[in-house]
Amino acid sequence: MKLYYAPGACSLADHIAMHEAGLNFDRVKVDLKSKITDDGTPFNEINPKSYVPVVEFDDGKRLTENIAILYWVAQKAPSLAPSGDDGSLRLLEMLAFISTEIHKQFGRVFRPSSDAEAAAAREKIGQRFALIAKTMRGDYLFGDKVSVADAYLFTMLTWARKMSVDMPAELQAFYKRMRERPAVKLAFEHEGLE
Repeated sequence: MKLYYAPGACSLADHIAMHEAGLNFDRVKVDLKSKITDDGTPFNEINPKSYVPVVEFDDGKRLTENIAILYWVAQKAPSLAPSGDDGSLRLLEMLAFISTEIHKQFGRVFRPSSDAEAAAAREKIGQRFALIAKTMRGDYLFGDKVSVADAYLFTMLTWARKMSVDMPAELQAFYKRMRERPAVKLAFEHEGLE
């Protein structure tokens, strides 16, 4: 199995989650500017969408999109999803919220058409972070155990720190907790991040 990733990109969430799950996988680095993998393969041959993440299974099938990959990881490692009858629904709800309300907004911060657009996106992301902080039920999103959604939120917080987006105190503490997890340290090491 392979994970196609770009250092510090949204694929970091999948990288962390796969380590949390104890999955055995190879990593293939993708240069997002040239759209070429480390081994020289044009990335659009791997994923016609031309963005990470991609998980390639041993049978050659591929899975794309953070929500799909993170949900798949949670199916492989049920301890990385909230428990209870509605656990999988709550997980999908949170993954969708992070994807649509936070991740998507960062495009307006990274590539704004104006300073005003970037400022508005930062404000909206900060508001979404505040909503998440109010719903946290412990050290992590769903209580006292980590989930794949925590890996996704953590990745968004790494971007927020670099792009001067306000984070509530609860999420600053969450970031520090996550940063100390062995899976996070390993993913950072593999991706050459600090």
